[in-house]
Amino acid sequence: MAGLDEAGRGPLAGPVVAAALIIRPNIKYKKSKTKIKKKKIGNLTIKQFNKLGIRDSKKITPREREELYDVLTNHPQIEWATARVSEKVIDRINILEATRLAMKRAVQNLEKKTSKKRAEFLLLDGRMNIDLDVPQKSIIGADNKVFSCAAASIVAKVNRDRMMKRYHKKYPHYGFLQHKGYATYLHLKMLKKHSPSPIHRISFKPIRKA
Repeated sequence: MAGLDEAGRGPLAGPVVAAALIIRPNIKYKKSKTKIKKKKIGNLTIKQFNKLGIRDSKKITPREREELYDVLTNHPQIEWATARVSEKVIDRINILEATRLAMKRAVQNLEKKTSKKRAEFLLLDGRMNIDLDVPQKSIIGADNKVFSCAAASIVAKVNRDRMMKRYHKKYPHYGFLQHKGYATYLHLKMLKKHSPSPIHRISFKPIRKA
């Protein structure tokens, strides 16, 4: 069973990113190389890790997300993959379809890299389904209720935030480092001053106005 979630549906700029994540419960645990001094969670089993209350990426701090990301993506019981859909495609097919496409690609990328057979069931956060011949179920608030979906939300969010940090170096005027493309006061102010950049979603109303 794979849990899925996305990051970046709401921003005015940049891609939408999805993550698909599988927990392999029958793997003997070996100590992770990841070092996290304060949390000391690098050597926990999934069952112990789950008790820490991993939840929706939006409800934890950026530093906590980065720490959890390092553990999740290096944990021997976890297999994961991400996929992105660019702002150009978002403008062409709309954000809902772009999100579904990102999730579909994330599952396909996961199948390419997993050490065992493909996911036989998909759990998706929200009201969502994707065009794959795999049984699936959407759950509202799954990123707070289902471990694999919560973990996928963190993986997707950190991946996208890192992309936006790189975009900040290319387009420093907009403050992507601070808001990651969301419609904050600073972002809207910079849009008015500098006009949209090549990575802004021109189909979104604030960008059309700008």
